Amino acid sequence: MNYQQALDYIYSFVDYEKAPKLRYNSANYDLRRMEELLARLGNPHRVARSVHIAGTNGKGSVAAMVASALTVSGYTTGLYTSPHLHTVNERIRVGDRLISDEELVTLVEKLKPEVEAVNQKATYGRLTTFELLTALAFAYFRLKGVDFQVVEVGLGGRLDATNIVNPEVCIITSISLDHTDILGNSLTELAAEKAGIIKPGCIVVVSPQSDEAAQVIEKTCLRCGAELVRVGYDVIWQGLSSDLNQQLLQVKGKLGSYKLSIPLLGHYQLENAATAVAALEALARKGVNISRNSIIDGLAQVNWPGRLQIVSHHPLIVVDGAHNPDSARKLKQSLEQYFFKTYASPDQAILVIGLSSDKDAAGIVSELVPLFDKVIITCSRHPRAMAPALLKAEFTKYEVETQVVDNVPTALSRALALAGDRGFICITGSLFVVAEAIEQAKRLALIE
Repeated sequence: MNYQQALDYIYSFVDYEKAPKLRYNSANYDLRRMEELLARLGNPHRVARSVHIAGTNGKGSVAAMVASALTVSGYTTGLYTSPHLHTVNERIRVGDRLISDEELVTLVEKLKPEVEAVNQKATYGRLTTFELLTALAFAYFRLKGVDFQVVEVGLGGRLDATNIVNPEVCIITSISLDHTDILGNSLTELAAEKAGIIKPGCIVVVSPQSDEAAQVIEKTCLRCGAELVRVGYDVIWQGLSSDLNQQLLQVKGKLGSYKLSIPLLGHYQLENAATAVAALEALARKGVNISRNSIIDGLAQVNWPGRLQIVSHHPLIVVDGAHNPDSARKLKQSLEQYFFKTYASPDQAILVIGLSSDKDAAGIVSELVPLFDKVIITCSRHPRAMAPALLKAEFTKYEVETQVVDNVPTALSRALALAGDRGFICITGSLFVVAEAIEQAKRLALIE
């Protein structure tokens, strides 16, 4: 196999990230086929200690923060996240190093006969692309001898392929309505799915939640005999200052107080940082050697692109993968906080937006429309991209003038022509749109 052949093999299975997803139940998502595959591989997921992270928004950022601090603490740390921005290799990394093309190919070749054996019997259904990628990650982490694996849930939690681990710490970040066609139509239903990662004996760190979600999580912890740490109550934070390069905050945890500098923008990242601190303290209480300084240094070094990321200053271009109404609301707050008060005014602001077909267009548009008079609607190359006409119809309700451009590179060029050197461009709607915008900005030598 070469690299492209390995990718073709991975994507030859059912891929719920690209195709319409089946209802989230055990008839479609069966963890027993993951157990069967991993048993054939020698159960690599059991070798390292685990941190497991579910939630609607912020789970990738929190995962990156926790992994960074563990790495700074001297532990060999694997990080498994999804989706990726540019290449599938980004999903699987150890420290700051992505799995290489050659390593990925070698592992696919080793996994292929075991995958074929499981699928030939298909006792619990056939393996999916995400399940194969998850098994690849665990196999890679074992190969690299990691001490810890920080694992982000792909979808939901209870039936997600990653829910094969037995974690030291579970983290549940902010839960809001998303994937309602798959996971359920209420916060109670969504919280029940995400609380499915909670295991007996683990410490559960929970970001601030709605009352409905919090009650579900608390009851699950009681049932499992798991300790609950509530961010916002047991661990609190306060923002201190910010600029376009960093945010300063104070976090008071169960073990100490931390003055942090994080290179991630957005007020919501303060909550994510406090959540990461709570999780790292939980590990420390379980005997992991994590010092106060390693937490401070780890969060200062975190890198998580595509989330309120500045890709150019002339003109000012910000990309953010806001993909549901809650994340769009947080994006609006961040734009007002960081940019419109100091660096731009709404009459200079241009929105470039494209969504995935399963997203709440009406809710997202209602949050962002007050900030922009100029809107360029586009779509990514992704098979699940929403037709621009559907998104345009939502903006039309607010009598906002829009342009429709059928691809992201052309949309960025159009926005640049409107913005000139002193304008402001925000590109959002999905990580797929953000990824293509970053790639085009690199081609145009805009990224500094």
